[in-house]
Order: sequence, then C-alpha cells, then structure tokens
Amino acid sequence: MSTPHNEGKEGSIAGTVLMPGDPLRAKYIADTYLDQAVLFNSVRNMLGYTGYYKGIPVSVMGSGMGMPSIGIYSYELYKFYGVENIIRIGSAGAYCDALDIMDIALADSAWSESTFAMAQANVSGDIQYPTESLNEEIRHTAEKLAIPVRMCRVHSSDVFYHEECVGSYRDYYEKHGCACVEMESYALFHNAKILGKRAACLLTISDSFVTHRELSAKERQTSFDAMMKIALETAKVCGEAI
Repeated sequence: MSTPHNEGKEGSIAGTVLMPGDPLRAKYIADTYLDQAVLFNSVRNMLGYTGYYKGIPVSVMGSGMGMPSIGIYSYELYKFYGVENIIRIGSAGAYCDALDIMDIALADSAWSESTFAMAQANVSGDIQYPTESLNEEIRHTAEKLAIPVRMCRVHSSDVFYHEECVGSYRDYYEKHGCACVEMESYALFHNAKILGKRAACLLTISDSFVTHRELSAKERQTSFDAMMKIALETAKVCGEAI
C-alpha cells in the first residue's frame, strides 16, 4: 500500500500517530523516545517513523505547515492506513497573557476563517472540535504526570503573515475567544470527524503576541519534552486499547 504522499507499506504505521508540523521534530522524537524506530516514509522529506514506546507501537510523522498539508497526510493515515488516533503536537503563539512561553495548551475547539471543511466535504461552520474521549485521555495522562495543561480554543489560521487591515491578535481573542494561534488543527479535527476517527491537538507556547517573547527555531525543535511525554504516554494508553 502507498499513496502519492506516503510510501508506507501495509502494517508499517501504528494505530496512533503523533504528528508535529516539522519532519525534523518527528525524527527527533523517534531518535529520542522510540525503540527500534524504522523510517516508513521519506516522500517529499515528510519523515515518518514507527517504533516502540514502553513496548507499544507508536508512529510519528510530520504534517508540514498549514491545513492543506495536514489535511492530506491525516486523511491518508485515517483512510488508507487504518490509523485510529492522531495527536497533533505543535507550537503556538499566545494571544493572551494567561498563556506564557513553554505553557502547554490542549485545544478544546478550533476556530478558523478557513474554507477547508466546506471545500472538502461541504461542511459549513467556523469551529471544529477534537474528539472528547481522546482529550479526556490526554487530560488524565497529564494529571498523572503532574504536568499542567490549559484547555483553550485555538485560532487555526490559514495565514502566517497578516496585513494590518485584517486586524490584530486582540480581535481573535476578544471576538472569537481564541487564546493562541496555530495553523493545522481545524483541518485535522474535520478529517477525524468525517472519517469516524479520533484527533486531538497539544501545543507548546513558543511565542507571545502580548509579551513578544519567543523561542528560537532550534529550541522549538528539541525543547518540547513535557508535551512529548504527555503525548507518548497517551499513545501508550491508546495502543493498549487497540
């Protein structure tokens, strides 16, 4: 089995996939946390690995940036590779002072101006939701690990660079209740819903629109260990249940 974007063979991908945006972060996770990790995909350098975490098969694969990219990869994983759970693990920019650098956020909803759901399945609405049962497993895991996680609505943006006429981060926070911004979860949640699968989004705050503090690109790639630990322990629980 393969697709135009994934050369993985049948059985090469676990039932739970952790999905950072950066394929090099996927490699870092595989090298650092997984035993016997094997590369299953390198098409377009969108690296994907399957290995074992505490004896349970877990896969990790990059999604690329933006909804069209994660839309392709997550759809194929769900539809053609039998993946049941995708946990996006990414970075986000804070829209409010309640979130600080290195805080971990768990999306309880994703608001977007995107037309992804309409174009993909004629689904209207500017809010998509994660799978509550998967979010509950993540919350329970974080509590056991004593790692604070903040539930919030995220702005899943189609655009990284906005012109001034569009408005500011304050508008997204005040008008739509978005506490932080990323670029993928709306599409991921939509794909999971229409295909009867499960999805969640864990984010580490990498920069703040309020304080203007930010992490370097290298720090974003390698320093999100608390978030990764939550995701891996959750993947273990999911793998035990599959």
